[in-house]
Amino acid sequence: MTEALLEVRDLVKHFPVTRGVLRGKQIGTVKAVDGLSFSIQPGKTFAIVGESGCGKTTLANLILSLMPPTRGDILLRGQPISCFSPEALMLYRKSVTAVFQDPYSALNPRMRIGDIVTEPMAIHGYPRHTRQQRLQEVLRAVGLSAESAQRFPHEFSGGQRQRIGIARALVLQPPLVVLDEPVSSLDVSIRAQILNLVKDLQGEFGIS
Repeated sequence: MTEALLEVRDLVKHFPVTRGVLRGKQIGTVKAVDGLSFSIQPGKTFAIVGESGCGKTTLANLILSLMPPTRGDILLRGQPISCFSPEALMLYRKSVTAVFQDPYSALNPRMRIGDIVTEPMAIHGYPRHTRQQRLQEVLRAVGLSAESAQRFPHEFSGGQRQRIGIARALVLQPPLVVLDEPVSSLDVSIRAQILNLVKDLQGEFGIS
């Protein structure tokens, strides 16, 4: 059997409920994620389905290492990320990227699209010429023109902004992309376009 790309074991995230402003007394617990286990195989799609408020976004944030779990393990290719050094965690965040739910708030309105898409590459130390070459590749892959790089987010529709978010998620060539309800805030007429785009990109790049 192929080794799982990502494995979640008995993952738990509880948030305390307190009363009082300064030294609040804990009066309860919100069990956002409570003992969840699953694995994701290379090149496959895995979906978490549930009603609003059931913990889907919390789970995504845990996988992205944006918050620590209360307990449990997240493993990338068999290695628990809780044991990663800061350097290894940087490499993990290069391997696991995200497309967020709201394309309007996920893009910095003061930055041009080219800078938004290539910012992850700049953080990881890629030279400028490599960033520019990769920028053209991912813009083409998501169906945007090269001229889009010089424009600002407000000049695009919601569907186009989500394409920009997808381009940013793909720019580091990650094996795993976490999508947090990527079409829920879009018009019904363009949701199918984005889902088909994601499916095509998965087949082209072999991502999970």
